[in-house]
Amino acid sequence: MKADLAMFGGKPAVRAAYRRLEWPVVTDADREAVGRVLDSRKFTVGAKNEAEIHGLEREWAEFCDTRHAVSVNSGTVALELALAALGLGPGDEVIVPALSYVATAMAPLYSLAVPVFVDIDPVTFNIDVTRIEEKITNRTRAIVPVHLGGLPAEMDEILALAKKYDLLVVEDAVQAQGGTYRGRTCGSIGDAAVFSLNVEKSIPTCGEGGLVVTDREDVAERIRSLRILGEDLSTEERLYVSATRGSNLKLSSVLAAFTRSQLARFWDYQHKRDANTPVFVDRLAQLPGIVVPTVPDDRTHMWHMLRFRFDPRAAGLDGVSPGRFRAALRRALLAEGVPLTHYQIIPLPGQPVFQDQNAYGNGLPWSLPGTNPQRYDLADYPVTCQVIEDSLCLRRMHLNPEAGPALAEYATAFERVWDNLDRVGKFARAMPYEPPWHSVPNGPRLPEANTEAKAA
Repeated sequence: MKADLAMFGGKPAVRAAYRRLEWPVVTDADREAVGRVLDSRKFTVGAKNEAEIHGLEREWAEFCDTRHAVSVNSGTVALELALAALGLGPGDEVIVPALSYVATAMAPLYSLAVPVFVDIDPVTFNIDVTRIEEKITNRTRAIVPVHLGGLPAEMDEILALAKKYDLLVVEDAVQAQGGTYRGRTCGSIGDAAVFSLNVEKSIPTCGEGGLVVTDREDVAERIRSLRILGEDLSTEERLYVSATRGSNLKLSSVLAAFTRSQLARFWDYQHKRDANTPVFVDRLAQLPGIVVPTVPDDRTHMWHMLRFRFDPRAAGLDGVSPGRFRAALRRALLAEGVPLTHYQIIPLPGQPVFQDQNAYGNGLPWSLPGTNPQRYDLADYPVTCQVIEDSLCLRRMHLNPEAGPALAEYATAFERVWDNLDRVGKFARAMPYEPPWHSVPNGPRLPEANTEAKAA
């Protein structure tokens, strides 16, 4: 006998304790690390004999197989400073994927550079390397591949293009801490790489933080200066002399100590995630109409975020659009206790900040002399639109190393919903619906017919 769905009055499949798992896990070791800083009274990188920030930078460089790691106060700032330190300037173009957190595309604006978007691969959700070359112009200076969700991008192809056109490569590895690509550690492959220590990341701090890693000493030194108002802190006594424009972008010693404690047990947690997550994914793969994350043999998936695509036709629901199917499934699965989210509801080029092309007033940086006109039309990114329309993500909860039993109940909830797909399909056909990005104030629109065609 089929269990009735919770959205229609049945008992939820997932018990309350599993609907929101704790992350990050805070232990006595973390508390002791923070207390150690409070006792030392050395809270910033400028304090003499400060141990935690310098210790984290040393350990993170070793973790990433790079010569240098420089800490800053967020992953966004890490990318801004990495591009600036590598010499990006006004009017330069930076190629980024059309699907990522907005910081990936906003960081070039710090240097008055212009983001240029490339559609994504429908399987890996990373930048489509077959579409990059057509976006390279005389103004292109850098490519920023994102290892989205924890799966490394196609770095060999990207490096080949960078060599051919003399471009810089900065890895956005904020979701792929510890990942590997063809035997190389994420973060060690390009000219530089950036990481976030936001509380949702696999190696978090107790707030915000970020790091830049690189093998280039000149880049590391410039970032160290840019993060503290252009000063040089390598002198025996701090001189308070600014040699260049910078800002106050330092990481706190308290945050660094917390992250060092988390880093020390990262691999223990990751081994448990590597055991828990594939079991969950494999159960969902047995259900018709669910496309689960794919992991090529030549790289590791760090399971930071799990994105599932939904195909109504494969599920036996002809006549239901992918967007309606996804929306109905989210209602049903949330009612069962599965904490699924959109992650992003709009392709990056559709964000109002890029649609308006006026970051600093007077149309800057897009209005700078010699810049190439940019067309940020959602119709140019059909795969990104389709993926946003037909997919949902599981974030944060599964990072808890003890998430195995919760994931088992999530899988049971999926199976219950699939046992009732006839009712879900009926609900999907009747519900009011519009594409996710239509909910963005002043956001772009695609005609309904085009939206349906791209999603089908």
